[in-house]
Amino acid sequence: MLKINNTGLFCNRELMKVRSAVFEKSVTKVKDCPSTGFPEVAFIGRSNVGKSSLINLLFERKKLAKTSATPGKTQTINYFLINRNWCAVDLPGYGWAKVSRDKKLAWSGFVREYLLSRENLMCLFVLLDIRLEPQPIDLQFLNWTVEQKIPIALVFTKSDKLPKNKIIGAVEKYESELKKHWEFLPEIFITSAEDKTGRNDLLIYIDSILKD
Repeated sequence: MLKINNTGLFCNRELMKVRSAVFEKSVTKVKDCPSTGFPEVAFIGRSNVGKSSLINLLFERKKLAKTSATPGKTQTINYFLINRNWCAVDLPGYGWAKVSRDKKLAWSGFVREYLLSRENLMCLFVLLDIRLEPQPIDLQFLNWTVEQKIPIALVFTKSDKLPKNKIIGAVEKYESELKKHWEFLPEIFITSAEDKTGRNDLLIYIDSILKD
């Protein structure tokens, strides 16, 4: 049974109000991450999945995260301080970004270290392009996060690019693949940066994570 949260599962909670959202810092070493101890939620996905656009949608800041037509634009761990009491973390994408092999290895190294060592990471939102069949690189990464017991949620992006009658089927394909290895499915969200689908559900869910 899909746990798609655009159905109002958290409707008994108030929508988080984004009073402030500011860029804090970019780092390439985990030791340089902020030492405030604020809870963090992080965003990651294959290159060109629409990660920066989703972050800008969530916090209603058009240029908070830099968007680009060139995949792999995010090459650092980028911190945004939200409401002065928690952080949204933009992680480098993975996949077919046109960068050198050495850079790819460097990115995977410090992203892996961040995910395995950051004690105040409350949830990792893994972004998936809803238009595509389940991609081996996404499934491999998702299975790794489960093996490492990293708390995750799935965020399907670009839902405006599919007819409504095909959206559930697209998500069910992922459900079928994940059930081959997983006993339980994580929370699932359907989003679009174009028509703002899923924004409220994501903010309500994040609020529930921060308060629980």
